[in-house]
Amino acid sequence: MKILDLVIIGGGPAAITLAKNIKQEREITIFRPEDHSMIYCAMPYAIEGIMPLEKTLKTDALVTEVGAKLIREKIVDVNYKNKILISETGNKYTYKQLIIATGAEPIIIPIKGVDLQGVMSFKTEKDLKTVMETVSNELIEAVVIGAGAIGIELAQALNSVNVKTHLIDIFPTILPNMMDEDMIEVPMKSLENSGIQLHMNEKVVELCGEKTVETIKFDSGKQIDFDSAPLVIFAVGMKPSIDFLKSSGISIGRTGIHINSKMETNIKDVFAVGDCCEFISGITGEVVLGKLATNAVPMARMLAKNLLGDDRSYAGFYNGAATKVVTHFVGSTGLKELAAKDLGYDTIVGEADMTTAFPIMPFAKKVKLKLIADKKTNKILGGQIISGEPVTDKIDKITMAIQFDITVDQLVQLSYASQPYQSFFPANNLIVQASEQIITKRNK
Repeated sequence: MKILDLVIIGGGPAAITLAKNIKQEREITIFRPEDHSMIYCAMPYAIEGIMPLEKTLKTDALVTEVGAKLIREKIVDVNYKNKILISETGNKYTYKQLIIATGAEPIIIPIKGVDLQGVMSFKTEKDLKTVMETVSNELIEAVVIGAGAIGIELAQALNSVNVKTHLIDIFPTILPNMMDEDMIEVPMKSLENSGIQLHMNEKVVELCGEKTVETIKFDSGKQIDFDSAPLVIFAVGMKPSIDFLKSSGISIGRTGIHINSKMETNIKDVFAVGDCCEFISGITGEVVLGKLATNAVPMARMLAKNLLGDDRSYAGFYNGAATKVVTHFVGSTGLKELAAKDLGYDTIVGEADMTTAFPIMPFAKKVKLKLIADKKTNKILGGQIISGEPVTDKIDKITMAIQFDITVDQLVQLSYASQPYQSFFPANNLIVQASEQIITKRNK
């Protein structure tokens, strides 16, 4: 039996990043059972018709053209002592080093009725095809359970193709993990005005029906009744895809495989990266959820460089993220104000309201920033932005401030550019104004 040099289980963003960074420096074998790796965040936009389904599928050439060998088999067992992988078809493979990059899969709440027809999650190529085919067959009504980024984007996509859409969440506002309630009020109202029926502060306890869902019951005693069979999609969160490893001897926590800052597991020559892992916040040092491609990719890139001789470490999750709610571009990074207070921080908040271009320009749109700092250290803990234009560039700047311990006293000295099409007046800057407000409050 040939000994494979470097084996990666999984074919998502982390695996692709590893292959592209290692290239022909090592002999790489990737095990991926799916026909395609998906661009997950683009899937709702295929439903909406912005792009064809095919555009959400990554080509195998992303890994094969850099020298990796792709094997379409599902690994179901690992023998670490003898370094043997066993596939679903019974094939065995031996390896020198192993990287687990199996990602995560959607959670379906274990309640009565989840086995009814039309109840599903949303992650795979099959899921996307199912939704698109159901819509094309004159779907009348749909329910999205979970108002996080994927749930929001999915609900908007269904609503845009004239499907009566319900959005349900146990929290009082949408995007509860990203945005404080005071920041999300206007986008949430826009979502409701677009025609989506919001059911906030409601916990689903049962899906009722004979073959398809006829009624959704909440713990409040309220319910939604349907005249025609709805599509019910769970978007309540993700869990690591590691069930096949639970009795293998690898150390696993509540949210994934235990790793250190080098992506090493408790087993020699076995590494793990991406959504299948459990890791810490770069701010607090405590274990946090971080199942984002923007975390998986740098984790994989760092591991690739180390496997080629570097000595890098991964600091942790900052969870910069963004989405779009109707006409509002929404982004956040670091800790929410409420979360920071719950962790014991004495916070100071600064806000700034400006426009995306000179206010005299006819196309200028509103932009609002909320900046959260620690009163004790003056360091930035988090930030949130609502804008009429994309916000990821500004979120990245705030993340950098958090990541490198930049204080509000340093941020207020930020040297910035200005131009009528691209910024507010030269007299001020969004981040500088919010930082100045924090300093003013602090010095009172």
